[in-house]
Parts: sequence; structure tokens; C-alpha cells
Amino acid sequence: MDPDDDSTTDFTKNELLVFKTSFARPKYANTYRMEPYRKCESHVVRKRAEDILKQKLQDFKYIGINGAPTCSVISEDILAGVKDLGFDRYKYIVQVFLVEKTGQSIHIASRWVWDVARDTWVEAQYETENYVMVVLVVASYFE
Repeated sequence: MDPDDDSTTDFTKNELLVFKTSFARPKYANTYRMEPYRKCESHVVRKRAEDILKQKLQDFKYIGINGAPTCSVISEDILAGVKDLGFDRYKYIVQVFLVEKTGQSIHIASRWVWDVARDTWVEAQYETENYVMVVLVVASYFE
């Protein structure tokens, strides 16, 4: 080994410990807070979801192939819109169902582990003569 070669470096135990602790996660104190500062208001979430549906679907014509990308875009837009409302400590799940009207009926069911005091859900729909889009937004409190 050439003594002038700087390609390898010897670290001492203390240097390695300092290097490793510089990547450590910061530790936060527990807040012991069991309630959100601003509770999720279902009527506000429903209004935001219905506004997004009206805006995005006013010129939409249903063809079987364009249903999945449209559902994905609307789901992402509604999720971003609900997060912008600023309800703290909530996790959101957005499900979008697009159904063509051909004389059939549809039943949508969901199951959740639920905290009645803090969790909530909202259903919004947009209906035309050719299709129905149903959006389910679940707001689950995250302690």
C-alpha cells in the first residue's frame, strides 16, 4: 500500500459513532393529545368532492377505455383537495366507482375498523344519462 494513497480511509471508533449519529432520526416528545385540533367536518369534505366531480366531469363522455384513467385522476384530485382543507391527524382513503347505466343495479359495501367518535366518511356522486360516478372518502383519525 502506498502511504500517499487517499482512496482508503481508516476511521476510529469515535469518528464512526459521530458519523452514524449524524444520520439518526430526531426524537420528538409525545403530545399525549387524543383529539384533533380541527375535527374533520363531513359537510365540508362532501362539498369539496362534489365541486371537483362537477368540474372534472362536465365535458366527460364515457367510453369503456377511458374509465380507469379518469377514476385515477379524480381520486388524486379529491385526495389533494381534501388534504388542502387542513384537518390535522387524519389519513384519507378515496375510492371512485364509475358505472355505466345499462339498466342494472349496483350495491357498494365497505368494511373498516372504526372509531365512532373521530372517524367519518363521505359519499358524493355525479350522475348523467350514461353513467354514474360515486366517490367514497374515508377520514380515519391517526393518533
